Amino acid sequence: MERFVNQFLIATIVLSAPVLLAGPEVYDTSKEAPPPPISWCETPPAVEIRIGIPGWLAGISGDTGVKGIVSSPDVSFDQLLRHLTHVPIVLAADIRYQRWEFFGDGQYMEVGTSATLPGLLFTNANLHLKSALAEGFVGYRLINCDKAALSLFAGARYSYMEGDLSIFNNGDARLVILRQLLGIRNKLDFSGSTGWIDPVIGARGKVKIWKAISLYAEGDVGGFDANSGSAFELHRQGRTIVRESVDSSDWSYQVQGGLEFQLTRSIWSQVGWRYLKYDYNQGGFTNKTELNGPFVQGGVNF
Repeated sequence: MERFVNQFLIATIVLSAPVLLAGPEVYDTSKEAPPPPISWCETPPAVEIRIGIPGWLAGISGDTGVKGIVSSPDVSFDQLLRHLTHVPIVLAADIRYQRWEFFGDGQYMEVGTSATLPGLLFTNANLHLKSALAEGFVGYRLINCDKAALSLFAGARYSYMEGDLSIFNNGDARLVILRQLLGIRNKLDFSGSTGWIDPVIGARGKVKIWKAISLYAEGDVGGFDANSGSAFELHRQGRTIVRESVDSSDWSYQVQGGLEFQLTRSIWSQVGWRYLKYDYNQGGFTNKTELNGPFVQGGVNF
């Protein structure tokens, strides 16, 4: 019996020796799947909220008219601070959910300046111009990446204009006719206001150019003669003043662009240029002005 047990142990050791002496099994790494490549277009968070306070030093030039009297103010952006009658009111908001965007901004500004009355009287007038705009849009991102974005949008822009004119009395005999056409007596101060809503379509985009610095641009067109109808202006004809019918129009164009800086995780700023042109002539109101100047904005994002 003892001899049988010894033979069994010897056979067990002999048979298990290759396993004990083989060492660890070699792992074949050639069969391992390579890691997936890093995508250039990383999707941003699903929800983003941005609140900003824009500062637009918009000079104003062109033709503006109240009750048919057209004047031509010309205040460049570097002169704007001297002509402002109070601090402008501004606000902007931008909300994104996945690819959908909801954004808008508004501004109210009052400017006081002197203006000429071309083709009407050989005199000037003091002009106090109040202008406001509020716009809101719904957009959809065609490109929705953390490093680049491109959106198409549509919405509406509300514009308000009020003009106060004080004409200098230089003894021109036609001032009597002008009072009759305007329905005013023994004074040369009058005012009028109007407001209108334009449909607007446009596009905007942003691309990151270096770390926390991005390049942004936006453009839109609106109006499409949605509020056009009849229009008139007062003109000089010989030694008298007459009321003449003119073509009515309602268009607007806007472009802006610049650099955006993400200063911290929640604070950002923009520095650029903004241009807005109106081509509005309805009733006795004329707004064929250009708002043009540097644009600075700061805000927070959530």
